[in-house]
Amino acid sequence: MNKRIFLSSPHMSDEGYEMSYVKEAFDTNWIAPLGENVNQFETELALMVGSKAAAALTSGTAAIHLALKAAGVEAGDIVFCQSLTFSATANPIIYQNATPVFIDSDYETWNMCVKALEKAFIKYPEVKAVIVVHLYGLSAQMDEIVKLCRKHNVVLIEDAAESLGTYYKGKQTGTFGDYGVFSFNGNKIITTSGGGMLVSDNIERVNKARFWATQSRDQARHYQHSELGFNYRMSNVVAGIGRGQLKVLNQRVEKKRYIFEYYKRELNSLEGVEFMPTNIWNKPNFWLSTITLNGKVRPIDVMKALEVENIESRPIWKPMHMQPFFKNYDVITTGVAAKLFENGVCLPSDTKMTDEDLERIARTIKRLWWA
Repeated sequence: MNKRIFLSSPHMSDEGYEMSYVKEAFDTNWIAPLGENVNQFETELALMVGSKAAAALTSGTAAIHLALKAAGVEAGDIVFCQSLTFSATANPIIYQNATPVFIDSDYETWNMCVKALEKAFIKYPEVKAVIVVHLYGLSAQMDEIVKLCRKHNVVLIEDAAESLGTYYKGKQTGTFGDYGVFSFNGNKIITTSGGGMLVSDNIERVNKARFWATQSRDQARHYQHSELGFNYRMSNVVAGIGRGQLKVLNQRVEKKRYIFEYYKRELNSLEGVEFMPTNIWNKPNFWLSTITLNGKVRPIDVMKALEVENIESRPIWKPMHMQPFFKNYDVITTGVAAKLFENGVCLPSDTKMTDEDLERIARTIKRLWWA
């Protein structure tokens, strides 16, 4: 069988940065949930992205949950949520017993459509928060979205789980809203095996989120809890991996860009193939290289052809408003997300791939047009 090529798998540094920090945790016996790696990972990531404070958590999902809680979202509140995303963006709204209203995308960014968002504000003036996503490392139209949220005095949360290393007009995504969320899941551009980070310029709110994440344990000699808490804090060992991964983030972004440009050069001339959008104000991290197919060759044809060659790919996210669990919630639709789901496929974007791997992928895809 041919060598397996993954969609996007963990990539540890050649220099062994991660192991040095993990070893330090073992040598000092700080393998329990908290320790110096956690503190430094928070400080280093906040400094890197340009936020005043950060809280290292067990997942990006936990970070979104605590962002909603910090925003004051409670039972019955309305939260606008981008529809074209992974369910982890929307699920925490339900954790808070709030009500999601899904906002469709535009073709220019594949992210939250500003016009649809404007309509949503008119229909639901009582909305409490907005969750925008930077899909596949493509930034949303943040100037307009921030302006609308400020106009309506609504908290803005950025799901930047897929966009660490992506810049909008020279500024890191995840730092435009009141809260930003990053993920370090195994398939992300850098990984801690699992984990996430909540960032904000509101130091007080981040401190409160950190308190909630450690079971809301009060400052008392005995175990005392005056608020509902969560077991959401990142472990010191995992944080050590994250500190090492931060050192190679720029390398990973450059390789992701190389992969995208390779595919574009090799596949762009094929009939019906269109690549995910790039804009002059957008510097993506190209987490996943993604195309849409609008001709005879369909996404399932590409995925099946790659499967035969032991190559992993996957469809574009199925929009939340099309998911069985969320089907009864309202959506402000443009029809774009559904079309992207129908026609889209994510190509292998693993940063460990060689040129030989990329050539093998491109050749396999091209055969569908040559047949």
